[in-house]
Amino acid sequence: MATSITRTFGSLRIVAHRSLKNAELALDVRHPGPLFLPVRTKKRYFIPPAVSLKGKKEENLEAKARAAGIVFRQQYLERSINISCSAGVFDPYIPPEGDARLSTLSKEGLKQRTEQIRQSAASQLAIRKIKEYDSQFSTKTFAEQAQEIFVEAHNSLTHFNKEKLHSLVTERCYPEMTRGNRYKTIRWRFVESLEPPRVVHVRCPDMVTKGNLYGQVTVRMHSKQTLAIYDRFGRLMLGSEEQPKDVLEYLVIERHLVNPYSRWRLHGKIVPSWAPPKDPIIKTVAIPGPDLKPGEEFDALNYEVPKPEAVQWNK
Repeated sequence: MATSITRTFGSLRIVAHRSLKNAELALDVRHPGPLFLPVRTKKRYFIPPAVSLKGKKEENLEAKARAAGIVFRQQYLERSINISCSAGVFDPYIPPEGDARLSTLSKEGLKQRTEQIRQSAASQLAIRKIKEYDSQFSTKTFAEQAQEIFVEAHNSLTHFNKEKLHSLVTERCYPEMTRGNRYKTIRWRFVESLEPPRVVHVRCPDMVTKGNLYGQVTVRMHSKQTLAIYDRFGRLMLGSEEQPKDVLEYLVIERHLVNPYSRWRLHGKIVPSWAPPKDPIIKTVAIPGPDLKPGEEFDALNYEVPKPEAVQWNK
């Protein structure tokens, strides 16, 4: 009985639906437009190409990203600079020829002394500017302070103490001191001062803006030092640990005066044009030997080192 009832109800539904549809067609009645819109018809995110796909042509990723709706960040080609130290030595001091050799009582020594007095006028103006930012600055005590900075910086270099070395030298001087020291052993020692250090040159330049001032003080230091450099095999390359040498140096100490938390640091050295050339470095070179057969021994006394072939070159 139940099955017959459901069948009849189903047939009634089908008949009613057909009658409504026929009525709509007769009256030309249409339903309003759909309430949903196709939103994601286009992908709005950028899919990077697969890494494993090789051999395909490289596409312009920036143009592809723009088509996908992604904007690349603008890349600036300007190089960043560090204003905690200056880019170099401004108005460098020119050491007189024959310094530490000529006596002040000789004729040439007196000429050099009078020339230094004439050039000290610009140094006096720079000292006044430095004292406006550093009230404790004095040329009498600063030379000893500069010598202590120099000794501590070189001791930190020999012990490879990078943190302390950064606090004693500027960002310009650090790569110049550490370049080429990898796989090498440095033995340096300060023996004594032959002459008391003294301030010979003071400048107060500015950089980037007019008020961004730096103080540069050149200190003359004549001392005895020992230096020995060993390569990674432990062979001596330069100098000696036992034989001290007389060294005349002109140190440039700098400070960023505008920064109240700055300090005096080693900025560079001035090497005069009349300075003698440096000692050559003894390098360890592997000389190729003959190809020995199993059981043969190398005879070093009768072996001749092959000469390299002549190669044409031009400048």
